[in-house]
Amino acid sequence: MAKMGKSAKLVEGRHTLAVKVKTAKYKKKSSNQWLLRQFNDPYVSEAKRLGYRSRAAFKLIQLDEKYHFLGKGKNIVDLGCAPGGWTQVAAFCNKGKGKVIGIDILPTEPIEGAELIMQDFTSEDAGDKLIALLDGEADVVMSDMAANTIGHQQTDHLRTIALVEAAYDFAKQVLKKGGIFIAKVFQGGAEGELLSDAKRNFEKVAHFKPAASRKESPETYLVAQGYKKMTTNEEE
Repeated sequence: MAKMGKSAKLVEGRHTLAVKVKTAKYKKKSSNQWLLRQFNDPYVSEAKRLGYRSRAAFKLIQLDEKYHFLGKGKNIVDLGCAPGGWTQVAAFCNKGKGKVIGIDILPTEPIEGAELIMQDFTSEDAGDKLIALLDGEADVVMSDMAANTIGHQQTDHLRTIALVEAAYDFAKQVLKKGGIFIAKVFQGGAEGELLSDAKRNFEKVAHFKPAASRKESPETYLVAQGYKKMTTNEEE
């Protein structure tokens, strides 16, 4: 992987020559649209140039440029890590210190400086495995997870929120005082009981949409900073 620098900022606003896709080979209009978007996406080409496994790496870089949570020697848990773009960035910033632990239901090729688990994060013993590997408290719990969509907007939203809530509950178990929780959410961000609880348990709670997130995407990121790590008596 190439050295990270100002690449995330430089990519923003960059225009590449439009590439036309021959449609005869592909019967589905959606396939043609996806290919056209990929060919003309500067983040896709920049990710390939720098050796990132996905354009999503730039989302994490831009989140860090905004909130400054990555760095040497951090203990980081990456939920929904495949194909590994976020894990790559976190491990690079760790400079060989700390721990980066990733989990995903899909296989992830090995990443230097990271420990990876292939398992559904919502399965019964997944949290215990992560905690055992962490062997201490986490500085950062981050989640780029999203449920597979079925095309029904309300159902898709509820399924993704369920993942966010599971990630949030795990974060409260393992984060150190002052830690940060980041999770992808949709449709205007976190809401209701989850948002209220985050505001009670963290010093600052905000939503941020990185420039690398496609404009047409409803995704944004919940960023909860400064975990208060209240005791059971304090919570009561």
